[in-house]
Amino acid sequence: MDSTPIVVHPPIPTGGRRVAIQGQVAGIARSDADLVAFLCQAGVTVHSALLDDETWVKWRGGRAHHYAAL
Repeated sequence: MDSTPIVVHPPIPTGGRRVAIQGQVAGIARSDADLVAFLCQAGVTVHSALLDDETWVKWRGGRAHHYAAL
């Protein structure tokens, strides 16, 4: 299991990325705003640099902040 609390998986064929928080699937994010909404729903305090903090967020496959289908 990955020790990073938030994992943003590779873009899916229809666009968007599956998001897991503490190993639980939170949903499909189609933008950073969706990702922030999932984090807030999970009780994570989001600060401006959180999405780029590798100790908190692991971006798998594709570029960070890129949600379009590959």
